[in-house]
Amino acid sequence: MEAKKSLIAGVDEVGKGCLFGPVFAGAVILGQANETKLLSQGLKDSKKLNHRQRHNLVPLIKKNSIAWAIGQSSAREIDRVGIREATEKAMIRALEKFSSPPDLILVDGILPLRLWPGKQKTQVRGESHFASIAAASVLAKEARDELIKRLASKYSIFELEKNKGYGTEIHRTNLIKEGATKLHRKSFLSRLKIN
Repeated sequence: MEAKKSLIAGVDEVGKGCLFGPVFAGAVILGQANETKLLSQGLKDSKKLNHRQRHNLVPLIKKNSIAWAIGQSSAREIDRVGIREATEKAMIRALEKFSSPPDLILVDGILPLRLWPGKQKTQVRGESHFASIAAASVLAKEARDELIKRLASKYSIFELEKNKGYGTEIHRTNLIKEGATKLHRKSFLSRLKIN
């Protein structure tokens, strides 16, 4: 009888340093053959891909994954529990959407998921080492960017469609002038002297 292959999930977050909106996390389980296939089709760290490349990879990742999921934590939750815990919660929410827990999770960065009961391994620049982490980062980035794009027209003064919620000069200037919205992370704004 063939031994059961262990399920390994890559996990990554997007939007941790933003002033606006939720933090997103992706979780992806890939088989070895599909890892090779996705890498040959251009999968790599989402920061090294442009929007069109990421956009084209999303359906390929979803089609070639054993499982994939997205989790998030809101700006309000970030303010309440802090960015590290909120990011962990987003990652765990993604992982909990799988029908059964993976045998091992690969976490991008140096910080383990303190709330995860199973086996895990952290990896600095994980997107460059593991295809599943790269895939998770692409899915999370595209999902978060889509949400910010939808919100951009409502909060047009902040030019979110250009900065995706990061603290660009125009974003910070208009925050000081206009004040924060309910989707801004108040805990991130204290140095800008914004109420």
